[in-house]
Amino acid sequence: MRRQLEANGLLEDQCELTADALKAIVAEYTREAGVRQLECEIGRAMRHAAMKIAEAFAEAVRIDAPDLDAIPGPARFESEGALRSSVAGVATGLAWTPAGGDILFIEATRVPGSGKLTLTGQLGDVMKESAQAAFTLVKARAADLGIAPAVFESIDLHVHIPADAIPKDGPSAGVAMFIALASLFTDRTVRHDVAMTGEISLRGLVLPVDGIKEKVLAAQRAGLRTVLLPQRNLKDLRDVPESARLAMKFIALDTVDDAIRAALPETGVRFAPAAARLA
Repeated sequence: MRRQLEANGLLEDQCELTADALKAIVAEYTREAGVRQLECEIGRAMRHAAMKIAEAFAEAVRIDAPDLDAIPGPARFESEGALRSSVAGVATGLAWTPAGGDILFIEATRVPGSGKLTLTGQLGDVMKESAQAAFTLVKARAADLGIAPAVFESIDLHVHIPADAIPKDGPSAGVAMFIALASLFTDRTVRHDVAMTGEISLRGLVLPVDGIKEKVLAAQRAGLRTVLLPQRNLKDLRDVPESARLAMKFIALDTVDDAIRAALPETGVRFAPAAARLA
């Protein structure tokens, strides 16, 4: 900020950009891996202050978060956390992007049909395979979940990931897709404060993924306080800033059974021990 103060001919005591305003600029006006756009937006705020002072409207200007609407204009980006819904069939996943981590909502619904699976949301091949594996695994665990196997023959399933203008791919959404489907077919809502990452195998194993630091920070930024992640990724938490580690709760997953117990605690499902299931 000091550089922008000097660039706009301001002394340090002539313009105050509050911490809330700075957080709002980061969350609502920038989406990039670096800080170039952030500096541009700070410079815009400083120019606004300089103009106020030059026109003798004020000797010093304090800019808080609510003031931003009149400076750079309405927020350009909306946190997907606002889209969270407490309905069955929706789970919150975590993704890595070139601009850092982000959250993804996995939405699933069913309609009368003949067992067809439809996938939408500009999904790449890897994510399509994750959805297919999740559907197969839910069918395989139907008895444990209290689902009548015949139901799969009379419905079509649609899995959608919103923000479909953005291509999405990578091996990290298998757990979230499985939980979204389990939620749909058991008519239980996923805990609203939980986000998850990890891939799955057809045996129900939860496999490690990349980008744990970015995903955890994305969950924290979205106001989520519990992250489900693969057991084999626990070592990657050392890369997460200590402030975030202390503010978050982490639940390690060996199998999808662990994810069910953590994300859908009201199902009352009693799984066999993982060792017996994988034998």
